[in-house]
Parts: sequence; C-alpha cells; structure tokens
Amino acid sequence: MLIFASTSRALHVLLFLWLLIGMKASAQPLKTDLPDFVIERFGAPPSVPESSLPQALTNAIEAAFIEPFLLNTWGPDQTLALDEIAASGDPRLVWHIADLLRFASGQGLATQLSLAASDLLGRDMGSFNQWGTVTDHLIAWDIPAPPNYLTVKRTMFTQVVPQWEALFVEGDMDWRHVSWGGVLIDDRPFDTTVDPCNCIPAADNPTVTDVQEAAWLKDDDVVFGLVINGQARAYPRQIMEVREMINDTLGGRDLGIPYCTLCGSAQAYFTDEVPEGVARPVLRTSGLLIRSNKVMYDLETFSVLDTFTGKAVTGPLAEAGVVLPQASVITTRWGRWKETYPETTVLTEDLALGRNPDFRNTRDANGPIAKPI
Repeated sequence: MLIFASTSRALHVLLFLWLLIGMKASAQPLKTDLPDFVIERFGAPPSVPESSLPQALTNAIEAAFIEPFLLNTWGPDQTLALDEIAASGDPRLVWHIADLLRFASGQGLATQLSLAASDLLGRDMGSFNQWGTVTDHLIAWDIPAPPNYLTVKRTMFTQVVPQWEALFVEGDMDWRHVSWGGVLIDDRPFDTTVDPCNCIPAADNPTVTDVQEAAWLKDDDVVFGLVINGQARAYPRQIMEVREMINDTLGGRDLGIPYCTLCGSAQAYFTDEVPEGVARPVLRTSGLLIRSNKVMYDLETFSVLDTFTGKAVTGPLAEAGVVLPQASVITTRWGRWKETYPETTVLTEDLALGRNPDFRNTRDANGPIAKPI
C-alpha cells in the first residue's frame, strides 16, 4: 500500500503545494541560451528544480508509471498519483509522462497524461498527437531527466517487451530521446532469415542472383550499391524497406547494413574489424527509436550501436571501445548500377516478400513505399 493511499485528496494537495514551494526555491533559472527559433516556436521553457525527489513524489511516480504496467490497469490510485505529479511543479517528470503516452491506449488516459504535462510545462499540449507534442517541447527545451529516470523507463518498457531488459543500461546514450517504434524486437538467432518473426526481420546471408535473373527489377528502381574488394552487389530499396537490416559477406568481408525508412538511406559497416576476442557483431533492429532513428543492437552481446556512426554506446562492445568502420554506399538506379557493374550480384526478390511469399507486410515490391524518388 502506498503511503498516500488512505489520506484525503485535500491533504495531498496541501502536501504537494508545500513540496512545490521547497522545490521551486532551488529551481534552475530559465534557459537563456536556446536558439531564437526555439523560443519563437515553443515559447520560454519552465524553470527546472535541481533537488532530489521527495519520497512522497517517488511513491507517486511508482503508482503512476510502474504499477499500471505491472497490474495492467489504470484506476483511481493512478489518477490521484498523476494529480500529485502534476502539482509538483517539476517539468523533469514530464519525461515519464511522455514515455507512458507512447503506450497509452484509449483517449481518456492520453488526455489525462496530456493535461498533466500541460500543467508541468506551462503550455497547452492539445488533444491530438499528445506524445509528439509533449516530446517536441521536452527536446526543444532540453529538459533534464528526473532522478532515477532510466530505472523507471526500463520497468515501463520491459513490461511491453521483456527482451529489452538487456538494452536498457547506462552508457553513452541519451535515454530521454528513446521511444517505442511500434514494433517488437528482432532477436532471432543468426542466419534464420526465413524464420517467422513478429518484428522487422533482418536478412542474414541473403540469397543473390546475377543481372540476368533479376528481371523483377525495373531500371528506375532505387538500389544501394556496394563494391568490396572488386565484388559488387546491389541491395534494392524494395527489400531494404521490408528488412531494414542485412548481415552479409561480400568480397571476403563481413558487413552489417542498416536502412533508415524515414530518410530512405542505407549505411554499411564492416563487422569483421573488431578488437581481438570480440565476436563478429550481428546487427538487429530493436524496435526502439532514438529521435526517429532506429536503435540498432548486436545480437551477440545486446550492445547498442549508434546507427549513424557505428560506435558502440552501451554494453560489452562499448566497454571494448568498438567503432565499426564504414563502407561506402552508392545510392543509384538499377539501370545505371548494372550498366556500371555488369557482373554485379543482387538480392533476390523473395526477400522483399516478408516471411511468407503470400504475406508482404503491406510493403510489396511495387508498393507505394518503394516508389522511385
């Protein structure tokens, strides 16, 4: 039983008003170094307390952001706890609200959370796409995380996907900016490309054909080309849209190739150039996003790697100082690529069809998501 469960609502409000006065006394001043366009778009940021959280507020956080996941319910106790959080005057706690908003089902709960965020941020968060609006403000103002943020966030997220437990660890990563991408983790063993998965399924050691057998590709189709030690290979965008991650070997080198659906671009990393004693990383899609980019991880160690730089930022690979070297990727059209590299290989069409030839994940080879740019 939480310590405030049997007291009256009026006493709760008085208690938190007292806490609010004490916390505001040690609040950081408004940020003055924000760019003008941030102030014009989002207004002046709120003051942020520097103090630790009172025990009563810690209990309210547990009731609002941990118990609903553990009990799979939202009731009067959670509503009361959220009211106390909203009365605290601590904008840092909106990071917890934003995390719960990402998972909130039902407009009623989303509205409660949005109103609480509005109270703490001093801005009307509106009633549409509250998660996006709230998160935009937090990032624009660079509101710091509350104490013990990662622990609470880990508990929330791993109730949805238990396999995320190994990913939510301290490291060179800003966990404030990590959100759910709407899909589950791909944690299938290496080289199980055809195995079913309720995830975005990476392709390991993908099957390839020569130019003559790739009649399914049109000359205007976008491909991502690699040339390693004189061997050329094309990775059609239609396939990358479905797989989003390839673990391949080309020209005698092991590669990991993540694809960003939002920016329509691919990168390639050598995964065989790691410190002695470190196994070849097998890159997978975690189902998480960091500022709209995929959180990429190594299946062998559950270390997170920065998708843009190849640097390991958490886990054993970060401790080993792993930074995967990049290989050059050429974005072009199939017609130009095969003319330039007539001996090229290319991934086979069936890789674009998802885990079953009759199930295309709504992203078939001629679908609108793969139209030429």
